[in-house]
Amino acid sequence: MTLTLGILTVLLLTAMTGFFVAVEFTYVAIDRSSLADLADQGDAKARRAMRVTERLSFVLSGAQLGITVTALLVGYVSEPLIGGGLADLLGWSGLSEAARLSLGFLLALVFSTVVQMVFGELAPKNLSIARSLPLARHLARPTLLYMAVAGPVIRFFDDASNRILRAVGIEPVEELPSGATPEDLERIIDVASEHGALDEEVSELLERGLAFRERTVREVMTPRVDTIALSPDDSVADLVGVTASGHARFPVLAADGEEVLGVLGPAAILTVPPRERATTPLSALLGTPQADPVVVPDTLSLPRALEHLRTSRRQLAVVIDEYGGFAGVISFEDIAEEVVGDILDEDDHQPRESGVPAPVGPDGSIRVPGRLRLDELEARYDVDLPEDGDFETISGLVLDRLGRVARVGDLIRVPVIPDSRREPTDQESASSVAVIRVDEVRRHVPLAVTITFEPASAGSGEASEPAAEAPEAGDLPDRGPA
Repeated sequence: MTLTLGILTVLLLTAMTGFFVAVEFTYVAIDRSSLADLADQGDAKARRAMRVTERLSFVLSGAQLGITVTALLVGYVSEPLIGGGLADLLGWSGLSEAARLSLGFLLALVFSTVVQMVFGELAPKNLSIARSLPLARHLARPTLLYMAVAGPVIRFFDDASNRILRAVGIEPVEELPSGATPEDLERIIDVASEHGALDEEVSELLERGLAFRERTVREVMTPRVDTIALSPDDSVADLVGVTASGHARFPVLAADGEEVLGVLGPAAILTVPPRERATTPLSALLGTPQADPVVVPDTLSLPRALEHLRTSRRQLAVVIDEYGGFAGVISFEDIAEEVVGDILDEDDHQPRESGVPAPVGPDGSIRVPGRLRLDELEARYDVDLPEDGDFETISGLVLDRLGRVARVGDLIRVPVIPDSRREPTDQESASSVAVIRVDEVRRHVPLAVTITFEPASAGSGEASEPAAEAPEAGDLPDRGPA
């Protein structure tokens, strides 16, 4: 009878321990957004569970109190009841009473420990993690009842622990934050991609979306040197001529070359009869609402720039620098490409400079445009180069290391920064220095470069002169493609 009572008591206390363990892990692991959705749909159990999560610190204190008390009670009753009962059963063995009691106590300890660990700790914990949502709904009522009954005792211990935290400068919180920071989301995307939950394209799209709000107009715009700008004295026929470039809208600059008087496109051409286009100056088309430029500073964030274009119903905005000078243009397509990648249309005869060039050479070297941003290089090729200066592109890195204008054949060596979040690429595992060779130059800056990789022993952060000074590639007129 004593043994049976002891076993039943241990099982009952173990069930209570399991309840408290389940409460602890369930409300920590629960997806609160899913629980909130159920509560919004009128689920009464979910609403009660939400009340529990709103006092998570208090609930966890109560769960710890319950686990501690029930575990101590198991040890308290298992020795006299189970140990004593087993000693009585061993009376036939011929062992001394002391030996029977020692053996009975040992078996009672093993039994209660195994039962507590398996059924009171591990099984409830694993169940709570695997089925947190349904458990949260069903455990809410008994949890709220327990909090009401044992509230004063729980509050005593909870307040004591909170006072200790405040004494060392830490402010306790009642509930865990249910949101996620952009950094948290990036880690979630990385982990999901590594485990195959997201394919590469979806993962890249999500990462681009997260990075979008951090981008500025300066990073994405077409710089002034690559735009086609017109003068108010140019004729409409000149405007017709530049439309052959494949671009649709062109800024019209004042005589100082800095003030943008307007933006004209095919719609403006159609307002002038063909026979009058050669004699009609562009100044005659300016001053209309359709020609007035949308002007944005180069420091504006992309989301706000997008909002400017949407509210003005324009496809292109003029970018100015901090001094009020014409810095370049940014289009709706430029902004969209920051999220979805390159968008090629019927006017794009080849991939844009910011597009993904094909790797060249059996050694894994890659040929990329000088205007490619360093963050895009990392995203597309897993090659992370230093960004320790006032530059954003590969061209800027080359010029910073050279300390002068670029020439064809220039070489620089920079360290490849390892990414602790992933395994190193084939290039990085065998080498840690990127050698950047200038292949083409336009207006004294690198137009195209080739990046190869070599062991770190070859040196890093070095620049070398070309064997012979070569002429700049692509001697282009002042008006480049927009």
